[in-house]
Amino acid sequence: MYAYDELDRTLINERVSEFRDQVKRRLTGELTEDEFKMLRLQNGVYLQLHAYMFRVAIPYGTLSSKQLRRLAHVARRYDRGYGHFTTRQNIQFNWIKLSDLPDALAELAEVGIHAMQTSGNNMRNVTSDQWAGVAPGEVEDPRIWSEILRQHTTLHPEFSFLPRKFKIAITASEHDRAAIKVHDIGLRLHRNADGETGFEVLVGGGLGRTPFIGKTIKPYVAGRDILSYVEAILRVYNQYGRRDNIYKARIKILVHELGIEKFAKEVDEEWKQMGHSALTLDHSVIEEVRSRFSYPAYEKLPHMPDELKQAAHDPLFERWRKNSVAPHKVQGYSIVTLSLKPVGGPPGDATADQMDAVADLADKYSFGEIRVGHEQNLVLPHVAKRDLPQLWKALDRIGLATPNVNLVTDIIACPGLDYCSLANARSIPIAQELTRRFANHDTAEMIGRLHINISGCINACGHHHVGHIGILGVEKNGEEFYQITIGGRADENAQMGALIGPAVPYAEVADVIEDIVEAYLALRDRPEELFVDTVKRLGVEPFKERVYATR
Repeated sequence: MYAYDELDRTLINERVSEFRDQVKRRLTGELTEDEFKMLRLQNGVYLQLHAYMFRVAIPYGTLSSKQLRRLAHVARRYDRGYGHFTTRQNIQFNWIKLSDLPDALAELAEVGIHAMQTSGNNMRNVTSDQWAGVAPGEVEDPRIWSEILRQHTTLHPEFSFLPRKFKIAITASEHDRAAIKVHDIGLRLHRNADGETGFEVLVGGGLGRTPFIGKTIKPYVAGRDILSYVEAILRVYNQYGRRDNIYKARIKILVHELGIEKFAKEVDEEWKQMGHSALTLDHSVIEEVRSRFSYPAYEKLPHMPDELKQAAHDPLFERWRKNSVAPHKVQGYSIVTLSLKPVGGPPGDATADQMDAVADLADKYSFGEIRVGHEQNLVLPHVAKRDLPQLWKALDRIGLATPNVNLVTDIIACPGLDYCSLANARSIPIAQELTRRFANHDTAEMIGRLHINISGCINACGHHHVGHIGILGVEKNGEEFYQITIGGRADENAQMGALIGPAVPYAEVADVIEDIVEAYLALRDRPEELFVDTVKRLGVEPFKERVYATR
């Protein structure tokens, strides 16, 4: 966990006071909605279909139990008793009244939580691997660098009014759990030939109306120079990014139109002009940030405790353990993923009671720490193996032990037309129906790793482009239709899915997905062949034939 200092606390509290005055002027009519719009967006407040939506920042997906309890309190007191965890490791409340927002923000500020830059044309929440700091084989904890970037870019006057929103993701593991290749800037920590730690820098990734996979602009940038190099990228984007056309305003369009070589040259020239400025990170500065991260006092524990041996005889526990528990870098500990994807439930939602219960379990079993993953699940990152059986029972009691992590019902979905004013079609009911269709765990395990991502519009908040199966809601003559893509992925081998054919109506979507899955089971050359590998080997046509043969 990172400990905020007095400067952070002062900044957050002053922001609350400022926003309280802005809301007061809006409620009295001194500000029109158009005048208020920019002010509320700077504080994470959107005007949705039915109410204001409030997006709260969870920097690099790390929460303390105290903070999670406060989020539960906000859900219970100011909303309708639940919150929605997002693909940017944030949480959204969909029913807060405008008049209550300043009080909600003030109560969050007491525990170091804010909503700055969760919307608007600025640097959004810097995201990272939800296993950061505990993943085996990790170069180092990427959250240290996420925090450095967060501090530098928060309310930065030069980058508070960019051509469009801007997103950075950082990973330090060989397997990319942070989806860095579909971000405006992706950073991969690695060591060069001399053993020095630095970053591969990717730029120009992103989804939405015009999706692109990020391209490597610099294979290696030393840690001390990463802040200045990122700023050079932002300066070039700020200067040349399109402000005349919202659909061409993202940096991915600029990189595409200039070409990566030309863009890299512009960045290098800007970086050279900056020289050895104050943005060059002194070792002591990096270590100061590093020192503010606290890590658990791990015990020396056996690799296979007796409690785990005994619990292994329970097939239900073993199913959950194999699905939801991952190796930890410290012997005797595990990383546990809590699925927020119950059968028939909205993906990513957690009730206030569940949040309170998870906070209690984090205190008891995970040193008071919780993570949020971009897949819209929660993680307890420091669980002793001896405690896994008891944790499983406790999670099962609160509905968070569904053993479907990375399986077909572990669906990423945006709120869609049920909430969002931009959406063309519903996402949540599609996800709910699919979890019912594939509710049998034996069937899901037989299918294996398969990610379904659903977006209710072209803005792609559900990351449908990089789903193994992607579902995009579109509108046709006032009716909901859905385009289906297959073969996408968001990891270190990221690629966009391929469209299989014409959009299908709402009532047929679940049937189409079942057809695709059945085709996969018939076409894979061995049970271990993943869905994406079958698609890569055979292409779209065999699946297209199966789906449209009788339609």
